[in-house]
Amino acid sequence: MDTTILEEYRHALRDGQKEFRERTAQGKDPYPAVLDRILPDPSHCTQRDLPLQEIPVDKIVGMRSEGRTSAFSAGFHPLMNEDSEFAYKWKSLCEAHLSDTGIRDAVQCYEYLGNFYIEEGNKRVSVLKHFGAVRIPAVVKRLIPPCSEESRIKAYYEFLSFYERSRLYDIQFRRPGDYRKLLSFLGKKETDDWSEQERHSFVASYHYFREAFLSLDPHQDLSPEEALLLWLQVYPAAMLKEMNAKQLKKSLADLWKDVLAESRHETIDLKTVPENRDKNLLEKAILSLPRHLRIAFIHQQDADSSSWTLGHLQGVTKLADSFGEKITVRNYCHADSPEQCEALLEEAVKDGAEVLFTTAPQLLRPTLKVALRYPKLRFLNCSADNALSSVRSYYCRAYEGKFVLGALAGILCEDERIAYIGTYPIMSVPAAVNAFALGVSATNPKAKVVLDWACLPGDAAERLQKQGIRILSRRDLPTEDSEALYSGQYGLGRFCEDGHFQPLAAVCWQWGNVYCHIIDSLLSGDFDPGKAHAEAINYWWGFDSDSIGIRLADDLPEGVKTLAELLVRDLREGRLDIFKREFRDQQGLLMNDGKHLESLDLLRMDRLCENVEGKLPAYEELQPFARTLVRELGVHRELIGEDIQ
Repeated sequence: MDTTILEEYRHALRDGQKEFRERTAQGKDPYPAVLDRILPDPSHCTQRDLPLQEIPVDKIVGMRSEGRTSAFSAGFHPLMNEDSEFAYKWKSLCEAHLSDTGIRDAVQCYEYLGNFYIEEGNKRVSVLKHFGAVRIPAVVKRLIPPCSEESRIKAYYEFLSFYERSRLYDIQFRRPGDYRKLLSFLGKKETDDWSEQERHSFVASYHYFREAFLSLDPHQDLSPEEALLLWLQVYPAAMLKEMNAKQLKKSLADLWKDVLAESRHETIDLKTVPENRDKNLLEKAILSLPRHLRIAFIHQQDADSSSWTLGHLQGVTKLADSFGEKITVRNYCHADSPEQCEALLEEAVKDGAEVLFTTAPQLLRPTLKVALRYPKLRFLNCSADNALSSVRSYYCRAYEGKFVLGALAGILCEDERIAYIGTYPIMSVPAAVNAFALGVSATNPKAKVVLDWACLPGDAAERLQKQGIRILSRRDLPTEDSEALYSGQYGLGRFCEDGHFQPLAAVCWQWGNVYCHIIDSLLSGDFDPGKAHAEAINYWWGFDSDSIGIRLADDLPEGVKTLAELLVRDLREGRLDIFKREFRDQQGLLMNDGKHLESLDLLRMDRLCENVEGKLPAYEELQPFARTLVRELGVHRELIGEDIQ
């Protein structure tokens, strides 16, 4: 055997010893995984024999049984001395690989949850991996676990459907819904079969992307597939094929802080109280503002066509009045598509903006695209549950106000049926519905909340009125103008005998205070874009920061007014915890046993209380205008498939 073969083994051995030391130092198992340990009783699984095929090397993670695991490092590099029988066989395979015939025999393996465990052919895997093989021929036995609600199992069943159409093992998501997202980015439907050319083209592009990902930091708790989904939110899928390895690495490096933030999605820094909120904002601004600050606000539609935008524009006016000549603010309207939003953001940057707000959740993705181009500027988007670090999010805890309205509704209800019109089935809305329902049960334990949705076809208020329900909760006031309460379009009210809607009270979103708090936080050094942090920071503020308020009708009974004021006071001062009680869902299952619920639990709540009649609407039921928002922030957005044209 020539010296070249011996040197190859020595090189592979050094790689194995290095990997062994590194994994041992990190407290990780230095040997290949063993399927018999992971799945001690495979009889619960369904076995399916697959035809001979080429499997991706990076998905080979272990062996079927204990066997000779100690002969290999976790990455199948050899660990045995060069004069061992093992080394002799490895070198023989190496010689065969380098010859004209090559290694022809396929390995035999088991596949479980998308990973492969070798039953026969471990040394073949080791040699081929050493020489950089991307795929290896294999005879595969697939072990399919029983269905369950566990996220990883649900995602695997989605993989099985994906595999039937694509024949790709390379993509293994751990979260339900991610295959649908990938197909959407690629412009394909779940029912589309992949051609051989499409398969090879995607695999080649993904290979370069994966190499770029691993070259940046292979130790993050995020897979290359998950990083690809975030990348595709910024770059068109066509660029995956057009970029070379260097360009891919740079584009991913530009996005890296957000990749890290996405990997820590369960640990979003949700700030529920503004910094230094006890200080007078105007006084602090005058004393601490080091220089003139230029701020841009990008809105959908305009004040005449959108009450949501009108509320934000009024908030911008309050911000400008509070900080005076120390800041300049400018509004840009009609960001009515991602392309228009991106163009207006670029215009604002050219105009000298240093802080840029986009005031609707649908504008998050174009905001991220522009934020990556200008890392020294500050970008914020009005949304919730955003796992990005380049764009901060801000929203209001409307559920606090909904609890107060629910308590008032319970008192004023005459027939134990109270109607509630939800806006969209998005993050934080189920918490608002449930807070209202808990408020109702606090003052009227027998009353039921009948739930309908403004995002469904038809007139929800008309449907509810026809059922004979008199007390109805509608959407919140989007502006601080108290007179809007009397328009009959907002808040809690009563249908009178003559059919007109008598307003009683409404939750009010006070965007001016939100913007003052954010700029105050920025000026105090809380938001420094130059820091190399990768936290996803979301502001979620309520009564205690005056980000929301309650507007009461003048003719509301004095006792009812007093109750509302007391509840608001206790919520503002932290003496009342709405969800810290035992309550059950519509199926009678316990939602809380009396403990304090964390803010992220409330933000992502997706079940309804037992005194609610109704459900969260499915994506297919929604009117077209609601679908973009629900795709972005939907409670069950991971279950959304392709739109049917």
